[in-house]
Amino acid sequence: MDEMRSPVMSLRGVGKVFAGDELESHALAGVRLDVHEGEYLAISGPSGAGKTTLLSILGLLDAPSEGEYLLHGRAMAKLGARARARLRNREIGFVFQSFNLIADLNVVENVELPLRYRKESPVQARRRALEALERVGMAHRARHLPNQLSGGQQQRVAVARAVCGRPSVLLADEPTGNLDSSNSDAVMAILDELHADGATICMVTHEPRHARRADRIVELFDGRIVGESRGGGRA
Repeated sequence: MDEMRSPVMSLRGVGKVFAGDELESHALAGVRLDVHEGEYLAISGPSGAGKTTLLSILGLLDAPSEGEYLLHGRAMAKLGARARARLRNREIGFVFQSFNLIADLNVVENVELPLRYRKESPVQARRRALEALERVGMAHRARHLPNQLSGGQQQRVAVARAVCGRPSVLLADEPTGNLDSSNSDAVMAILDELHADGATICMVTHEPRHARRADRIVELFDGRIVGESRGGGRA
């Protein structure tokens, strides 16, 4: 990876405060982080460290209370809700722990949904959805409903949905959290393949063996980055 290239994502002194009835909770404080094109970054740390909050800010699902977030060098602070949603749809793919598939849509309909929101033609959306399903080994299940799939198969479909729109960055929040070890390894292997093909991936995980598959591991504790190490291993 060329460290001289401009980062895809940059956080500059980012903090996040959640206000309660009687006290404030500081989820993030003074976070500085760059994610470069083609990088595979793992964010690790204990429960409550701020990992998911950090990923939500990177994914434009939430905004920082202080500091600056830049996507492709463009400051995100002044974007309205609609502009953020459009940018999120085109630039960022999400893989969640809970799959988040729509129960009454079949597999290919779930995968093509982000493209439909972009107003792409039905023919183009279907073609790209099937290509994405082929990539994760799920094209043969295209007409099945989510409840007809195992957890591991549902997560493969979720990965296909995330990459179908060819986003700049793939964000994965505990992508193996609801899977057994065999399915976890299968999903991680797909992420490895996507990264080998040039995808930029930012993954939250509490599993050290999964974090080691990344190029770089950032450790969070009490909302602050407290360490950084190289990855590059395969579990």
